[in-house]
This record gives sequence, structure tokens and C-alpha cells, in this order.
Amino acid sequence: MRAFSPKHGGGMLAIDTNVVVRYLTNDYPEQSPRARRVIDDRPVFVAVTVMLEAEWVLRSAYGYDQAAIVRALRAFGGLPTVEIEDAAIVSSALDLVETGVDFADALHLRKSAHCTGIATFDRKLIRAAQAAGLGDVQEA
Repeated sequence: MRAFSPKHGGGMLAIDTNVVVRYLTNDYPEQSPRARRVIDDRPVFVAVTVMLEAEWVLRSAYGYDQAAIVRALRAFGGLPTVEIEDAAIVSSALDLVETGVDFADALHLRKSAHCTGIATFDRKLIRAAQAAGLGDVQEA
């Protein structure tokens, strides 16, 4: 996954979740080719929030399993024209997803790594974090 680089600033186009989903699923005969042209023809910036929403859409609306989603998002993030905000954090969060942590929770964990821990009422998150070797997630 490539990291966002401000040096492309002026020529870079930010893309929304629906463009990412059209690109990955190729499900709309009119929009999917347009998404391909946008992404393949110029540098694009993908915010962490777009990655989060894309994972959710692929899982909840399309029914893709986590392994397929992780592969698709990694491949997408590796495209030469795609720059992901906080790419290392997103990649590390995808690693956690492979251990059973929900992607949103994995992003919370990785984006909060500078903190002494995370307090939550989500017992599933606590169990998944502990199973992944992250002992700094505790019940509030």
C-alpha cells in the first residue's frame, strides 16, 4: 500500500467510496468503466474514512467475506495511481482483520497506538484484541 504524498497535491483527485466500490465490483455497466478511467488515468487520494466505508459496503451490501475484502483492498491500495491516507496504518489494520478483528475496530486500534490503551464496552473487541496479542484494550 502506498502512502499519501503531498508532493502530488495539485494533480491528485480525491475519490469517494462509491468510485472505489464501482472499481472493485465492476457491477454498474455505466459507472464501473468511468471509475476505472478515473482511477487508472491519474493519481487519486483515498481517505481512511473511504477505506472504512468501502469495507463496510463490500461486506454488508455485497456479502463478500473478510478474506476477499482484505485481498481486494490490499490490491487496490497497491495500484500505482492510488495513494491511501495513513497507508501503513490501514495495512496494519488489514493485518488485524486477518486475525479476526473487525476492520473499524482494527483502524481504531491502530490509529490509537500512541495511547496507553483503549477503553470500550465492546466485549467482542476486547476478546479479538487479546487474541491478536493486543493486551491494552480494556472494559470501560
